[in-house]
Amino acid sequence: MVFWIASAAGLAIAYLLGSTPTGYLAGKLLKGIDIREHGSKSTGATNVLRTLGKWPALVVILVDLLKGAGAIVFARWFYPWLYTLPSVTPPPGLDLQTCAPWAVCLTGLAVLLGHSRSIWLNFTGGKSAATGLGVLLAIAWPVGLGAAMVVGVVLAIFRIVSLGSMLGALTAITLICVLEQPAPYRLLVIAGGIYVIVRHRANIQRLLAGIEPRLGQSTPGSNAESQI
Repeated sequence: MVFWIASAAGLAIAYLLGSTPTGYLAGKLLKGIDIREHGSKSTGATNVLRTLGKWPALVVILVDLLKGAGAIVFARWFYPWLYTLPSVTPPPGLDLQTCAPWAVCLTGLAVLLGHSRSIWLNFTGGKSAATGLGVLLAIAWPVGLGAAMVVGVVLAIFRIVSLGSMLGALTAITLICVLEQPAPYRLLVIAGGIYVIVRHRANIQRLLAGIEPRLGQSTPGSNAESQI
């Protein structure tokens, strides 16, 4: 029982790390505003770019990347450490080699959920693209690098953040299936990639309608969501 409680506590920590509302805090600290009342009314980095400027947006992206990577680093330390505690008895047959990849998988999903459903923002948040990239870079850097390159190329050509985020997610799913990676990592990337795409459903509708804004343009509609 102690093992499962401690494991759940580790996932809760990852969720709370992801829940840190970076864009919201940037608005409060830099201009004393609730960024959810400006621009696209979202806490994502794209709305931070439109509302606060490029340097705050860059900081938000970097912090969101670190949230994802930090959660994976934490999981890789926390669960092996858990196995060293004499007061914690893992279930029979659940050795560290088997448990660790699945713990990393669940931790990655927890930090993504925290970013998009923050407890501090009434369970709203961003699209988890930047945080997801941080997770990718931490669990399999070639996959994360490949996804980041696709995002960069799409932004350079089309200047549409949502399109880059979704194509980056699809690239990550493809690469994790092609490269030699543990099954839990594949499950994490597939589930996380699909989640990021689903979070972009409003952007998909605007893309199909030909009205999705490019970088530097305002988002149509006062209730539109941010692209990151």
